[in-house]
Amino acid sequence: MADSSKILLSGEENSEQIKIDPSVLEVILGIAAEKIDGVAGMRGSLKSGLNWVLGREDHGKGVNVKVDEDNKLIADVYVYLESGVNVPKVGMEIQKELKAQLLQMTDLELKSINVHVVGLAFPEDENDAEESQTASELFPEDE
Repeated sequence: MADSSKILLSGEENSEQIKIDPSVLEVILGIAAEKIDGVAGMRGSLKSGLNWVLGREDHGKGVNVKVDEDNKLIADVYVYLESGVNVPKVGMEIQKELKAQLLQMTDLELKSINVHVVGLAFPEDENDAEESQTASELFPEDE
């Protein structure tokens, strides 16, 4: 969950300020993480599960952004990877892309991105699909 505090951006030319809720940063990072090759999905929570049931999409699921004592941003990203990928390589790609995306969109830098691989996603076995089709043909309609 996002910290309830706002992140403050100050303008250099005048005293204007922009306040960004950490949940907005979570959405930015979540969308960027889902687009990386090798990422099968993001870990959801009870809230994202309820949103899915209600037909809403939670783009910030699997990402937790917090501000440390030095006012630096730390992101925890929880991902499912596709089976067969090079886990360290995909993890480093996630870190690189998320840092670049957040810098481009908000001019904020992340102190660290902690990537947590919570599982692997295996493709459905083609034999299982064939067996289910065969099983349905075992009981043809009576003529």
